[in-house]
Amino acid sequence: MASSGEDPLRWHGDDELGAGPAGALIDLAVNVRRPAPPAWLAKVLAGTIGELGAYPDAGPARRALAARHQVAVEQVLPTAGGAEVFTLVARGSGVRRAAVVHPQFTEPEAALRAAGIPVERVLLPGPDFALDPDLVPADADLVVVGNPTNPTGVLHPAATLRALARPGRVLLVDEAFMDAVPTLVERARNERVEATPTEPESLIAPVMPGVLVARSLTKTWGLAGIRAGYAVGDPTLIDRLAAQQPHWSVSTPALAAMVATSSPEALAEAGREMASITEQRAHLVTRLREAGLEIVGGRSAPFVLVRGPVGLRERLRAEGFAVRRCDTFPGLDERYLRLAVREPAVSDALAAALGRALGH
Repeated sequence: MASSGEDPLRWHGDDELGAGPAGALIDLAVNVRRPAPPAWLAKVLAGTIGELGAYPDAGPARRALAARHQVAVEQVLPTAGGAEVFTLVARGSGVRRAAVVHPQFTEPEAALRAAGIPVERVLLPGPDFALDPDLVPADADLVVVGNPTNPTGVLHPAATLRALARPGRVLLVDEAFMDAVPTLVERARNERVEATPTEPESLIAPVMPGVLVARSLTKTWGLAGIRAGYAVGDPTLIDRLAAQQPHWSVSTPALAAMVATSSPEALAEAGREMASITEQRAHLVTRLREAGLEIVGGRSAPFVLVRGPVGLRERLRAEGFAVRRCDTFPGLDERYLRLAVREPAVSDALAAALGRALGH
C-alpha cells in the first residue's frame, strides 16, 4: 500500500519515473501515448507565439468542439486539462453527498475531498469490474464514473450509465480515453471517421439533462504539458462550472490545439493511431499471458491491467521498466499493475524482463 507520507489519491504514473535522469527507465507507467505532439500540431502551437500578448479567446475552441461533437456551443467549456473539470464540479455544483465509482482515476475524489464534500466509494468487484447501478446510493446527488475506466480499461454501456441519471443528481463521466475505444478504430480503418457516432458509449449528446462529460487532449495528442481539456454537458451545469473557473485559465496554445484536433483530418489521424494501438495492445496481452500474468478488466483502453505476485513492480524496476502501481486505486492492492501499450519491440523486451523477474 502507499506509505504514510503519501496521499494515494495524488499518486500518478509520472511518479513512477522518480527523480532520475530522463530515459533511465522504460516508461510503461504514463498513459500519454506520444512523447510530443505530431509535427503538424507542434506547428499550430508554435504559431500561437505571436498571439501571446493578448488574452486567450475561448470562443473558437468552443465552436470547434461543439461542431466536433454535434452539440450546442452552450454545452461546451474548455478547461485547463480534463482534471480541471473535477475541481470546478467540486467547487460549483452544490453537492452534498458524492458517490465515486472505483477503481477509477483518483483526481475526482481528491478534488471532492479537498472541497470538504463527503464521498462514498462504490467498489466494483473484479475481475470484470462491471457497473451495477444498484450499487450506487440512491441519495447521492453526484455520481462520478470513468468510461472507459482507468486503470481497468472497462467500457461501460451508455445505457448502464444513463440508468444512474435522475432529477436532482449530477452524473459526471470521465471520458479521457473514449477516443481510444475499438469502435473508433474500426471506423477509422473503413475511412468513416466521424465524431459522436464513432463513440457509441459516450454520453455526449445534444440533450444531456444532469450530465457532465470530461474530455482530454492529453493522451492521444501528447499535450500533457499545456493542459488541454474540456467539459460537455447540460448547459445549466456548464454555466455553473464557468462561474467557478478563473478568468483565462486555458492558454492560447491549448485553445488552438482544441481547434486543430477537432478537424476531420485530425480525427482520422487519431483513428489510425488507435488502430495501431489496438494491434499493439493485442501483442502486449499475448506476451503478458505467456509470462504467466493474469489479465483483468476490459480491453477498451491503451493500457492493460494485470495481476501478479507482490513485489513484481520493484523487480521490473530493477530490470529497467517503470510500471504503474495500482494499490493507490481504491479497490485494488499491490498485486495489480497497469502497463501502457507501447511498440511490439518494447513489449518483447518487457516479456524477457518478466521472465527474469518471475524466475522463468
